[in-house]
Amino acid sequence: GQTLLTEVYKHLNLIESDYFGIEFQNIQSCWIWLEPMKPVIKQVRRPKTTMLRLAVKFFPPDPGQLQEEYTRYLFALQIKRDLAEERLSCSDNTAALLVSHLLQSEIGDFDETEDREHLKTNQYLPNQERIEGKILEFHRKHVKFSFSARDFQVLEIARKLEMYGIRFHLASDREGTKINLAVSHMGVLVFQGNTKINTFNWSKVRKLSFKRKRFLIKLHPDVCGPYQDTLEFLLGSRDECKNFWKICVEYHTFFRLFDQPKPKAKAVFFTRGSSFRYSGRTQKQLVDYIKDSGMKKTPYERRHSKARASTRASNTDVPKQVRSPASTAAPFHSVHSSATPAPPVLPICAETSPSSLDRRAPYMRITEKNTAVPSEEEGRKVMQQPGSPVLQGVGFGSVAGNLDHPQLSSIMLKSPLGLNPAFQVNLSTAGHGSSPLLSPVLSDAGSARIEEDDEMKRKRYPTDKAYFIAKEILATERTYLKDLEVITVWFRSAVIKENAMPEGLMTLLFSNIDPIYEFHRGFLKEIEQRLSLWEGKTNAHMKGDYQRIGDIMLRNMHTLKEFTSYLQKYDEVLTELEKATKRLKKLEIVYKEFELQKVCYLPLNAFLLKPIQRLMHYKLILGRLCKHYTVEHRDFADCRNALKEVTEMMSQLQPSLIRLENFQKLTELQHDLIGIDNLTAPGREFIREGCLYKLTKKGLQQRMFFLFSDMLLYTSKGVTGTNQFKIHGHLPLRGMLVEENENEWAIPHCFTIYSAQKTIVVAASTRLEMGKWMEDLNMAIEMAKKSTEKSDMLLENSVCNRSNRSSDEVSLEQESEDDIHSSRSSLDRQNHHRANTTVHVCWYRNTSVSMTDHSVAVENQLSGYLLRKFKNSNGWQKLWVVFTNFCLFFYKTHQDDYPLASLPLLGYAVSSPVEADGIQKDYVFKLQFKSHVYFFRAESKYTFERWMEVIKRATSSPTRSSLL
Repeated sequence: GQTLLTEVYKHLNLIESDYFGIEFQNIQSCWIWLEPMKPVIKQVRRPKTTMLRLAVKFFPPDPGQLQEEYTRYLFALQIKRDLAEERLSCSDNTAALLVSHLLQSEIGDFDETEDREHLKTNQYLPNQERIEGKILEFHRKHVKFSFSARDFQVLEIARKLEMYGIRFHLASDREGTKINLAVSHMGVLVFQGNTKINTFNWSKVRKLSFKRKRFLIKLHPDVCGPYQDTLEFLLGSRDECKNFWKICVEYHTFFRLFDQPKPKAKAVFFTRGSSFRYSGRTQKQLVDYIKDSGMKKTPYERRHSKARASTRASNTDVPKQVRSPASTAAPFHSVHSSATPAPPVLPICAETSPSSLDRRAPYMRITEKNTAVPSEEEGRKVMQQPGSPVLQGVGFGSVAGNLDHPQLSSIMLKSPLGLNPAFQVNLSTAGHGSSPLLSPVLSDAGSARIEEDDEMKRKRYPTDKAYFIAKEILATERTYLKDLEVITVWFRSAVIKENAMPEGLMTLLFSNIDPIYEFHRGFLKEIEQRLSLWEGKTNAHMKGDYQRIGDIMLRNMHTLKEFTSYLQKYDEVLTELEKATKRLKKLEIVYKEFELQKVCYLPLNAFLLKPIQRLMHYKLILGRLCKHYTVEHRDFADCRNALKEVTEMMSQLQPSLIRLENFQKLTELQHDLIGIDNLTAPGREFIREGCLYKLTKKGLQQRMFFLFSDMLLYTSKGVTGTNQFKIHGHLPLRGMLVEENENEWAIPHCFTIYSAQKTIVVAASTRLEMGKWMEDLNMAIEMAKKSTEKSDMLLENSVCNRSNRSSDEVSLEQESEDDIHSSRSSLDRQNHHRANTTVHVCWYRNTSVSMTDHSVAVENQLSGYLLRKFKNSNGWQKLWVVFTNFCLFFYKTHQDDYPLASLPLLGYAVSSPVEADGIQKDYVFKLQFKSHVYFFRAESKYTFERWMEVIKRATSSPTRSSLL
């Protein structure tokens, strides 16, 4: 097998050969890959009638990772084949856009007569006559596109489709439900029809195995969620099951490992299990090889079919892809193996007449002596004409097949600076000592580097500020839709699996969020398509249509008004969900277990606030667009009217949002605190949480304080694995007095709190922190004086108070961790809690956060791709970064279901690098907390300024008076 593969790759002059493989149909008519380490005769049972074809096996998340223009061209031909065979399902608009780019590559610039004639004789899509008008309309707008740009456009559009690169393997689950299994760079995928219903990421999977017809997925013990520890699927036969298992093994090795595994040693007496291993280069090895070999990327010529007839007739001036002898003879590191089902291309078929070369690929007839009929030079001449019909077959013009790859990255990932998929390290669980907060950040060890070229600046993107604002809408919309999926997909699956939620509550919750989710799915597709067109090489007549966003915003903001009634019910939804979790033990367990899943990276009910908060984001973004545009701009009127629509919605929902955010914060703290049962009492408002040092008989001891509109709680952190805080005492605000007295106690930033029950002395970490606490305490005391609520009675019922002391005596009680041990039984009943919620960040960073800060932070949410660099490292890494809840969350791509790591930013300072940092790049900002330093690089001035703005606003917490 390897001998044949090597000859084919050499014949094609294909350098990045590891992305490809040769496939054929077995006796059951299933497409399987040719195994390099087995003799061909043992695999191809009917050599005289078997067609072997070259196909793409591995689809990287970003086409920018393909180093060679020639490789990208072959990938584009694969897409062409998939469209023709209905393997790449998509909407009519998307199909027409893809065909228009292929048409431009085939016959050049638009000519209606020639276009129609060409479409009559060439079938790009089944029933393409139905959308011929749309194809011509799109083709009219593609003028002067380079071949390379067209290939990139095809790949950029195609990779965002859910069925891109997917090859189905028919199966059924334990209940007998018919499903389809597939595999991609992310992991094993489960489809019902053409809808993806589950993704088992490689990081979740402990072992893949098969037993006869049963395919087994064993998950890591710490993976909780809508699955059991071992999942079982039934395939049609043992051969089908083993074939799918092999594909999974190859995909996992290619994308996840740095080096290919060593062959398994053969057993002396008997064997147990399969010895199959992936024998080719991993993606990391391939990328490193291309970089390190220093091969010169030689562009090759391509011609439109209009010019081909004369070229073939004269047999002169045939365009070739020139390679150096060294590159052609480059070693192929064992096998060029692959990883998943991916069909199409290169028919190396049994019998073909020479006259068919115009429409089919060069062929090889497999004979008993394994001789290739056409001469190598003759075949190379035809194949090296990349646009020619010959290459369509050879390369993939008539590519067929089901490729294993889900929709990938975004239109924003055009740069080759993509993160190497081989890099996947669990970054959220580092040791305690290395980071200011439980080492929450990505480790530098083993990370994939990207070259420090200026590719970002050389992207052929528009430079208009409006474009980058529109791009921000796209990026944040992607994150928002993923946030909605936490409720609509993941949480729904969890409660249905355990039958934990009453039917009435299910209806109330999902009937109010499902329609909004479906609306935003369509909205996102519209924005993606518009940005894709906006990013192309535009010309004068395109600008009026595509270099704008206001028309889409106006149309969708108008439609969104119809959902106001759903949003107004969110008060009831949050309240009923909280009541049900207190009333129903099973629902409470499912709720708490779900919150500990990686996909639930924020407190669960925080995701329910996202739809109303998203309206606020639209309002702010549209406001920036209106400020940017002049009144005469063609997009100004639409943006202004869209802003008016969303402002009306926000005016109706603002009071509700304030109540909801307060309620959400109270319920979040209810789960974090031990010792209070009714924190969400009516009328109670959250004001501030943070770390202060309390004076005890042992001296100053760190305590976490929580200030509400009716009381002040102080707590200590538990010593068990739950990360919860145990309440040590509460002080009612009525009659409370706060007094600064640094001189009396000789403690910096010290003040005394006098209450009816006890008097305590506390110290803040800085004078600014002391000012914030004293100001908020005095404000809350004034509010409590005016309040008529019986807050003292409320507290007596909800908090068990340990002691009563006279108000003139300073409390220096013996507080120790023994107090915590007394509640160990209740602590142990809880599961381990996330460490990046604000309460834990404040504890580790020795700071505080107010409700005002939370409200400001909600406005300052941002998403997008950034390059990240450590202080002492050389390489930059491309990551999808989400900033929310005072925290940066890092993903490999925007489609990942959960973050790889998080970096809480409270206490960090954001600035531009200084000369001593040695950063010779534009648009770089620096984050620093003590000795921890990180550099992030944005793609444009606007993006850089936005990241600086939101981080500064959300992390620099001013006092209430300075804010006012």
